[in-house]
Amino acid sequence: MVIGLDAAPPALVFDKFKKKLPNLSHLIDNGAYGPLRSTHPPITIPAWAVMTTSKNPGTLGFYGFRHRKRGRYNDFYIVNSRYIKEKAVWDILSEENKNSIVISVPPGYPPKEIKGYWISCFITPGPEKDYTFPKELKREIEGKFGPYIFDVPFRVEDRVGLRKNLLNMAKQHYDIINYLAREKKWDFFMFVDIGVDRVQHAFWKYFDKEHHMYTPGTEFENTILEYYEYVDSRIGELMENLDEDTYVMVVSDHGAKRMKGALVVNEWLEQKGYLEFSKQPEKVMPLDKAEVNWDKTIAWGWGGYYARIFINLKGRDPRGIVKKEDYESVREQLMEDIRKMRDPDGNGMNNLPNRPEDLYPELRGDPPDLMVYFDDLYWRSAGTVGHGKLYLPENDTGPDDAVHDWDGIFILYDPQETITHNKLNNLEIRDVAPTVLKLMGINVPPDMEGKVIIE
Repeated sequence: MVIGLDAAPPALVFDKFKKKLPNLSHLIDNGAYGPLRSTHPPITIPAWAVMTTSKNPGTLGFYGFRHRKRGRYNDFYIVNSRYIKEKAVWDILSEENKNSIVISVPPGYPPKEIKGYWISCFITPGPEKDYTFPKELKREIEGKFGPYIFDVPFRVEDRVGLRKNLLNMAKQHYDIINYLAREKKWDFFMFVDIGVDRVQHAFWKYFDKEHHMYTPGTEFENTILEYYEYVDSRIGELMENLDEDTYVMVVSDHGAKRMKGALVVNEWLEQKGYLEFSKQPEKVMPLDKAEVNWDKTIAWGWGGYYARIFINLKGRDPRGIVKKEDYESVREQLMEDIRKMRDPDGNGMNNLPNRPEDLYPELRGDPPDLMVYFDDLYWRSAGTVGHGKLYLPENDTGPDDAVHDWDGIFILYDPQETITHNKLNNLEIRDVAPTVLKLMGINVPPDMEGKVIIE
């Protein structure tokens, strides 16, 4: 069984909260564990797909939630399960006549046909859609637990309501998980708890004294811990119903840490002469609502946990001005300028600009021209314009206290105690799929990129 905790950072679980999480602590103390390095970029949609296929984002062909449509400045598409052309663990197991149950693993919509059962993930438009395989599973689930709660709005000011909604979602999900684990036949079971990610984004500043917006002594000071305690209790309940020959693996797609703020990437590009407006934005707005002078714009950017920067290339873009022979020199200059950025206090930033082709052996899909991590992910990229400044203390698309980090968690436990307690190092997210197959006695395909962690 693979228990996925979206955005669970190792320090949070292993150190600060460990004594208050008896079930996770039992798995750690009686198994193998260590930090699990995420992928480029460390974002939910590509990261879970990398984990379950053991293929890099370049091969998979997606680099985040949304992707720019070729030849368009403002149009984009959202990747879903249909974009995954590589075999995932459950596809291989289906070929081996093994039954799988897959719940809320991104990108999980539309539901995939496997040998077993499937419930789609948070990108599902709503419970009115067909979100299960087989289709009749939806009726069975809703008859017992009501319409499936795929996600909750988490960038909201109403923290009291959000805390309640998160616990309601978690209760329903773990009720369903325990029900399916008991009542259905399975050889492999994997689910992802998206609530861990949401609670950290919404409540990080209330417990982290290093956060620049730390708010002590509020009723939300222990909200993250309380959510982990609830998850821990439900994991304990789940483990009580597992057979003695069931391995338990706890993994996360990436880590989390405090957010320092958001860097307004397009206003920085304007300041440096890469982007030009026909008319200055008079209020805060998305870039696609602003009047951009594309005939004089060299590059523009997108917001998110990292910045995607696009060069206005002649012959590729509708009003491109950068000649192909100048493309590399423009990228080099952009990267140099990005490395020279300073934070609001004038200190240097650990900015990491990357050419996609330097990160991946091949490039499928629609990658940006540059992938930029501001201050090693501590600063978000704000894609909106009209702020009149380069640095924001908060996210530009709603309240958000945390950003993603490189290292998540990995725990592997065997109730028969064949795995000795040890701390593992140098683990990568691509290692999970081959390890699962090896533990299940299935040959690891030679094109999987990860290594087997434990034989």
